Amino acid sequence: MDRAATILHVDMDAFFAAVEVRRRPELRGRPVIVGGAGERGVVAAASYEARAHGVHSAMPSVRARRLCPSAVFLPGDHAHYREVSERVMATFRDFTPLVEPISLDEAFLDVTGARRLHGTGREIAERIRSRILEEEGLTCSVGVARVKFLAKLASESAKPRATPTGPRPGPGVVEVEPDREIAFLHPLPVTALWGVGPATRSKLQRLGVRTVGDLAELPLEAVVASLGKASGRHLHDLANARDPRAVEPDRAIRSVSHEETFRRDIHDRGALEIEVLRMADSVSSRLRSAGSRGRTIAVKVRFGDFRTITRSSTLPRATDSSREITRTARSLLATVDPSPGVRLLGVVASQLVDADDSGGVQLTLDDVEDDGTRTVATSTGSQADWSRAEAAVEEIRTRFGPRSVGAASLAGPDGLRVARRGDQQWGPDADG
Repeated sequence: MDRAATILHVDMDAFFAAVEVRRRPELRGRPVIVGGAGERGVVAAASYEARAHGVHSAMPSVRARRLCPSAVFLPGDHAHYREVSERVMATFRDFTPLVEPISLDEAFLDVTGARRLHGTGREIAERIRSRILEEEGLTCSVGVARVKFLAKLASESAKPRATPTGPRPGPGVVEVEPDREIAFLHPLPVTALWGVGPATRSKLQRLGVRTVGDLAELPLEAVVASLGKASGRHLHDLANARDPRAVEPDRAIRSVSHEETFRRDIHDRGALEIEVLRMADSVSSRLRSAGSRGRTIAVKVRFGDFRTITRSSTLPRATDSSREITRTARSLLATVDPSPGVRLLGVVASQLVDADDSGGVQLTLDDVEDDGTRTVATSTGSQADWSRAEAAVEEIRTRFGPRSVGAASLAGPDGLRVARRGDQQWGPDADG
């Protein structure tokens, strides 16, 4: 990568919790936890006031409540967070078209070509922070560096800190100039590098590696011998501030999924099949919204003892059909014994292609209607008929809402049970 490149990593501060506090100003200064409040819930985000008590994301909510009894638990609103995220990403694109979202609350920006118009990397970072604070009432931390992973580490250094006396503001922007890269990087613990988890850390510790600098000083051959060629070369490069990856603004999504943790373990196969229908319908709708189809369908099952299994099937042709995804997922579920009790269930579509990509499937006479259009004949009607029906359902939902129409088996006393994106993403609430 060109040494003159300027990469920003922008990370929103306690994003979900901060959005909730903005909507509920009376919660300002109080410990706020977003996530599932029930016994099986997990923490999605915690305000800095809650973090001062040791609460962090992915922590079981039961433990978080013990650590911080005064915390305000909120169930989360994924749809609203996505709306705010889209506005934030639009602000980033006002400075450069080279924006690579990593999640709802963080992104890489390549502002190399924007410096002539908007100033230095640090100046652009400060302008972005000012815009987001003014327009959204939210704060963010920005790292500025020559390469992506250094920008990511720099943004972590720029963040606020949780202390027993309250949040302590961070610098907001941290820049790692090219002549300071090694001085910034080498004192850090080796776990700061992408790809160093518990297993890799254990192997590196046997080589006497504790810091990034320790790893950089090792001969490449020794690292490769311990970690393997790909991982060894990658980590050795990072330890020496080498990261050739470019910002990818058009990075394609790799999969679409929906999973939920149930309030109580489900032992009944029929009940699980209804849940599969809900989730497959959600996955299908999101595929169509993204203009994609999936060729591989999978189900994820986690039992009450946390044992987790997946089953997958690759179809002859990619699909975005709720009916086909449901049928495939149910056939996969049929191979799983639910009697131990299912704690979590998920449906996944992967190997995605553009919706107008035929995938190179050779057509047969059964694949063509009388008018020459492509279809697939089935015992209950053509695929073209089902595609038109599902398209009509999407139009109705777009106009009247997601609960306006759906499968009869999903109807209940309170209307249709529709799986919305983000539902029970962090576990079920205590009362719903």
